Amino acid sequence: MKSYKLIYLISPEVSEDDLKVLQEKITSSIQNEGGILDESELPIKKNLAYPIKKKTLAYLANLTFRSDPKGLENLEKKIKAEDKIIRYFILVKPRFRKVLIRVKKIPETTEVSSKKTAKPKVELKEIEKKLEEILEE
Repeated sequence: MKSYKLIYLISPEVSEDDLKVLQEKITSSIQNEGGILDESELPIKKNLAYPIKKKTLAYLANLTFRSDPKGLENLEKKIKAEDKIIRYFILVKPRFRKVLIRVKKIPETTEVSSKKTAKPKVELKEIEKKLEEILEE
């Protein structure tokens, strides 16, 4: 089973009671095709960015569900047959993959190896003398 997200726009002329009936109709058709409803949001009235079928307002609804691809074809036919839905879009949600991160271990330095690479410390007086020499030139 794959995860899908169904986003659809409903005509603004539809009453709120009809919105609930339409949403229940879609969820029942998903379940009749063997799908499992994960999440459902109530339709919200939105202004459209551009007119769709000469309408500038529409109800926006989202559903998240899991289904087989064969059941999805039948669901799409039912959505196309519904005249109250002016536009719909079905997205396939990607599966999450576990990513293993390998951390390289930094070898611990021993005192012997650190003494070989350590530079001798320079005293502050020596640095000041060299700066004065450079500035005098």
